[in-house]
Amino acid sequence: MPGVTSQRSSDFATPTRDEIVAISAQHVEMMEHSDDDSVWVWVNMHHVLLRTVGRRSGREHKVALPFWRDPNGVRVVAGSFAGAKQHPAWFLNLSDRAANPEVLVRVQGAAYWSVPEILDGEEYDATWAALLEDRPHYADYQVKTERKIPLVRLVETRPA
Repeated sequence: MPGVTSQRSSDFATPTRDEIVAISAQHVEMMEHSDDDSVWVWVNMHHVLLRTVGRRSGREHKVALPFWRDPNGVRVVAGSFAGAKQHPAWFLNLSDRAANPEVLVRVQGAAYWSVPEILDGEEYDATWAALLEDRPHYADYQVKTERKIPLVRLVETRPA
């Protein structure tokens, strides 16, 4: 796509699901205390720190997620959880609009509120295809699960 810089992540080895949980917790802690590139860019992928409210617990949850920019420059995250059978908890929380009418997104050096857009239909298909061009490992995740891996656009609604 013209004007879109490749965000391809090369030589990416997928950690186990247990490793993902442990790595994410450590990554969240680091992201809360530093704006250094070594914290915000892992495996050639920029990350966001996403805050949701638990749909059942009402407690705050934070997760570090790699993002990809769509052709309009908007951040998109994938609920892949490395191809797990179930959706990740952050996605289930985000999907509950009563618990999460908007979510807090921290990026390197800033933060904003977002009313997340869960992609569907042709928009999902086009975004998924473009994402796979840069991050082909997501296709491997899709093969591992029967669920459709959700894509969420994190549009900046207002500053935090």
